[in-house]
Amino acid sequence: MNSFEVRALLALAFLYASRMLGLFMVLPVFALYAEGYPGSSALLVGVGLGIYGLSQGLLQIPFGLLSDRIGRKPLIFAGMLLFLAGSILAATADSMAGLIIARALQGAGAVASVVMALLSDLTKEQNRTRAMASIGGSIGLSFGVAMVVGPIIASHWGLSGVFWVTSALAAVGILVVAFAVPSPVARHGGHEVIPLPSMLGRVLRDAELRRLNIGIFALHFAQMATWVALPLMLEQTFDFARDRHWLLYLGTMGGGFVLMVPFIWYGESKRKMKPVFIIAVALLALAELLMASAGSTFNIMVAGLLVFFMAFNLLEASLPSLVSKLSPAGIKGTALGVYSTSQFLGTFCGGVVGGIVAQQFGLGAVFWASLVAALVWLGFAITMAPPRYLRSVEVSLAGQGQLDAKSLMTEVAGVVDVVIIPGQNMAYVKVDDAHFEQERMDALLARSTAA
Repeated sequence: MNSFEVRALLALAFLYASRMLGLFMVLPVFALYAEGYPGSSALLVGVGLGIYGLSQGLLQIPFGLLSDRIGRKPLIFAGMLLFLAGSILAATADSMAGLIIARALQGAGAVASVVMALLSDLTKEQNRTRAMASIGGSIGLSFGVAMVVGPIIASHWGLSGVFWVTSALAAVGILVVAFAVPSPVARHGGHEVIPLPSMLGRVLRDAELRRLNIGIFALHFAQMATWVALPLMLEQTFDFARDRHWLLYLGTMGGGFVLMVPFIWYGESKRKMKPVFIIAVALLALAELLMASAGSTFNIMVAGLLVFFMAFNLLEASLPSLVSKLSPAGIKGTALGVYSTSQFLGTFCGGVVGGIVAQQFGLGAVFWASLVAALVWLGFAITMAPPRYLRSVEVSLAGQGQLDAKSLMTEVAGVVDVVIIPGQNMAYVKVDDAHFEQERMDALLARSTAA
């Protein structure tokens, strides 16, 4: 990467990570401290915890599409301002209703896909995958930091203190966009990161992508429902002081990460992603089963939390990679847009259902509801096809004659899928490197140019 690309990557990684840090810090503390707000109930706690997922899910694709029309940075500014306004409103809220409205406003700043699109605009094709992987790593780091820092901040300054810190992070993010993020000279086609409305039907009909969308929905359903019940159970059932929760999260999350790494290595290096993926979903179900059946035995609850973090981190790392591998050529952005929408809707439903179950049947029943979601997902995961190890190749059509997608697929070994983008002078070709004939494709393109 050159210095321009490094600057863009560092600025956007900080922006993405700081925004996610603000959202993640709330998870381990919201259920504990929201109880004290006037009008609070178990149901409304669940709604307040998950409501940002609804606004994120509804606005994720529209934000991405709009950024193609009016530019990336104006949309990121607007989204960060909404996030800042929601965070300040949450910090000053004096009722549960006010807190829910604030959380919905936080989620309205749905700039994730726009940030990734801007990164795509600012990096060369050969560096783009590495840059996006760095953003993904920053999200994982934010989650780990948030699980520790959120409880510490809340123990000193309450839930409003968490939201004030989130507001400060949002304000810094706005300054980063204004002064540190370079402006692109020209926008990239965006099809690898921004949804194409014309391709939504194709993505929704794809059975393998549908399994992954169901999976990310179930994963975030279970995650959000778990956080409705877990902090309260630690305090009320096990008499585990809330100012010590961060120690438990730090230990179990660190242990879960260490246990996860060999599975990721084995799945990628040995090309055994399907069995590793199924094991991870089964581990999620096991985690929920352990926490549901812990009763008053603290060690079983801790074991369940350790397995939960292991499974969650393993699945969070695996799912985007599988979406990328299984997406048809040229419409990865559309596939990821539907995937992100499914994720955030799972967050919302997990919070709401977790709140309803906690209010009607008690905190322990929430884990049983999450177990059902994990088992349904396991049934879909078992039937998935093993992912093929493919990559996308961008082909510029500028100055060329008519390129026939069918001839590419029939005459060049290893070409799996071709999408030609009308009016963009661009084709996306999905290839299997084990059989791909680069020289044959170059010759065919040269013949097309000559024609």
